[in-house]
Amino acid sequence: MVRTMDRRLMIAALTCCASAPLRAQDAPARPRHKIPAGELHEALSRRFPVRLGLAGMLQVEISAPMLHLRPARNQLGAGLLAQVRGVQQRPLPAGEMDLVFSLRYEASDQTVRARDPEILDLRWPGMPPETVRALQGILPRIAGDFGEVVLHRFSARELALPETMGLVPQELAVVDDGLVVFFGPGPNR
Repeated sequence: MVRTMDRRLMIAALTCCASAPLRAQDAPARPRHKIPAGELHEALSRRFPVRLGLAGMLQVEISAPMLHLRPARNQLGAGLLAQVRGVQQRPLPAGEMDLVFSLRYEASDQTVRARDPEILDLRWPGMPPETVRALQGILPRIAGDFGEVVLHRFSARELALPETMGLVPQELAVVDDGLVVFFGPGPNR
């Protein structure tokens, strides 16, 4: 019984030792910087309220963004509150709109930016269906005109160590509580 147990222990130990280098190669540690959700929300909030006039027919004010982190899509989202006032009608109840943004790193000014907004959903109780359809047709163009939103500007201190190692921000990953920026070899490496 003792020999059988010793053999099993020996086989298990050899298996672990042999596979240890393979596991170490699977997931090398990568330098990273985490941007907390609170900072992302604050940066997004600075862009609001936005007031838009639509061909003299309607006035739209978009405000109160809520940040939605969407790790499965690797995108940031925003829940927005929209208030519409018609030139000749009474104010309507506020509606809600959900957007998602793609992300990118801009090396020229060392910023992380939200771009290419996409409208996922528009909810507007009490608004006439024809007005909702008109807004659904107009809002994608408005979202496209929204431009890029700077979510984070790296400080010299944040980039000092990675730069001495020849690393630059390379990959952006949305996580449940913020955004992780992974560093990798720069273009000259």
